[in-house]
Amino acid sequence: MGRSGPVIHFYRSSFALSSVFSATVPVPVFIMSPPRILLCGDVFGRLNQLYKRVVSVNKSAGPFDVLLCVGQFFPDSTDQLDEFMDYVEGRSVIPLSTYFIGDYGVGAAKVLLASSKDSANQGFKMDGLKICANLHWLKGSGKFTLHGLSVAYLSGRCSSDGLPFGTYTQDDVDALRAIAEEPGVVDLVPTSDIPPGVSDLSGSDATISELVVEIKPRYHIAGTKGVFFAREPYSNVDAVHVTRFLGLASVGNKEKQKFIHAISPIPSSTMSAVEISMKPPNTTLSPYTLTERKSEASDSAKRSSNSVSESQYWRYEVSQKRQKYGTSDTNKLCFKFTSSGSCPRGEKCNFHHDMDAREQSQRGVCFDFLNKGKCERGPDCNFKHSFQNEFDSHSGKRRSGNAGTNRSKECWFCLSSPNIESHLIVSVGESFYCALAKGPLVPDHILVIPVEHFPNTLSLGPDYETEINRLQNCLRKYFKSQGKEVVFFEWVSKRSTHANLQAVPIPSSRAHVVQNIFDMAAEKLGFKFVISKSDAPSEGRKSLRTQFDSDHSFFYAELPECVTLSHVIEENEIFPAQFGREVLAGLLNMADKADWRNCAHSKEEETKMAEDFKIRFENFDPNK
Repeated sequence: MGRSGPVIHFYRSSFALSSVFSATVPVPVFIMSPPRILLCGDVFGRLNQLYKRVVSVNKSAGPFDVLLCVGQFFPDSTDQLDEFMDYVEGRSVIPLSTYFIGDYGVGAAKVLLASSKDSANQGFKMDGLKICANLHWLKGSGKFTLHGLSVAYLSGRCSSDGLPFGTYTQDDVDALRAIAEEPGVVDLVPTSDIPPGVSDLSGSDATISELVVEIKPRYHIAGTKGVFFAREPYSNVDAVHVTRFLGLASVGNKEKQKFIHAISPIPSSTMSAVEISMKPPNTTLSPYTLTERKSEASDSAKRSSNSVSESQYWRYEVSQKRQKYGTSDTNKLCFKFTSSGSCPRGEKCNFHHDMDAREQSQRGVCFDFLNKGKCERGPDCNFKHSFQNEFDSHSGKRRSGNAGTNRSKECWFCLSSPNIESHLIVSVGESFYCALAKGPLVPDHILVIPVEHFPNTLSLGPDYETEINRLQNCLRKYFKSQGKEVVFFEWVSKRSTHANLQAVPIPSSRAHVVQNIFDMAAEKLGFKFVISKSDAPSEGRKSLRTQFDSDHSFFYAELPECVTLSHVIEENEIFPAQFGREVLAGLLNMADKADWRNCAHSKEEETKMAEDFKIRFENFDPNK
């Protein structure tokens, strides 16, 4: 088929499957055919050219079972976007089931965000999110079975920007490290980038090298370098099988480099130990080496030149300095530690090593539930969505499971929690929802709450901040229409469970004295607020984020006229958890209502209050 045509490897004869015979009639043994996989490099949105080639190859050398695309899948410019969207929106047909990992490029955010909202794509889903008919996005990282083959993938590129699409996170890397410790051989590992060391090509992502050395796949496929490169098979440390690396060129490249390739490997799960360990004559040592060790080199010289000795190649040092992704976030669980009980980064890990969460994971509790307080897959999830009790043999009593101080099973705000009082919810957005406060200080006392299990609203990314600014502005307009101003405040404790930004309306006539009341309350506690005045509320929150330190508790209030008050709370400082409410209760001459428990209502009353608020707020609600 020429230079750019597929090369198909068949390792075993195959037969058709038959079953309905009498027990007395000899029945031949039949073996299913190995899956036939097409691999493709960077697509850059050129789906017409790609699928024209796929149809041609499928006709001449098929049929194939699936197409797996690595590198950038989305267009590189807006010129290709219309063609790309024709397939996504169903005007053009995708002829072969396609999986892709390069979730970046023009139009990626719009398409992937829309698919993420689909109820069928919610939760801890690793076998591909459906974009449209025959098109599946492998998000983040994961492991699943594809036509009998074990596939572990890392989607996107290395970045510290924390973008929602097109980049992988440290949690994604940790997940793959945990997968590497699972029994069994991984057949395929697709990555967007080529790691340094595997070829003479200049690589850009050492993390991929580390992962491939740990996972030891039979095939590693990558793109992004614009050339076709099929490396000789290489031996793996602590494994009997070899790894084959394939780098693929981009669709429609001017150099006419090969961008589509075919393989037909037998799934490792069906192979014998002898078949797995067979090494081709051109097998090389592992390319992922550091400096030679003289003692090992001396030992290797004593061995037979025909044997492949472990002392002849050096394991890639996975404990070397790693790149950090974003700022430290100890409020999120480390997937590696939770699943395996250890993490190679130790104290340098950006995520939380929680033994209680580890124990809960061992009892079958869902990682999403432990990490976020909810799992979007709901009943479709195979894991437990509640903390599991354990019998304490020392005390003779049943003790309750606990996933750390910031993940309490009593969390009232997680949407999946059995304790949530959903009748109080009045508006639900993409990343935040609004609910009436339990035991409100005044009517229309609102809580702005992250959908995910975040400990505060100040450490979230730009997309979250945009949404919270929009919600706050809409609440300001709503209260303004009622002749009121609004005070927002948040108490961020290192031991808090789920963030809630409180919005309390006050009479416009009291707005001019609210700062003085806060200052007097601070003086009584022995501190002074940091006061900022800005031109817009969003600028005030930017200033607050620069002052916030996740190692300390923090209180802030956003007052009328774009004034913000903030205070960093020292380790041993006594600070009332209900400080903001107590100050406003004093402002409104409602000292008896400083404690929310003194403002209790029946569920019927709360339901009516929420319904009445929704009616009044309807024209201001940004989520309608």
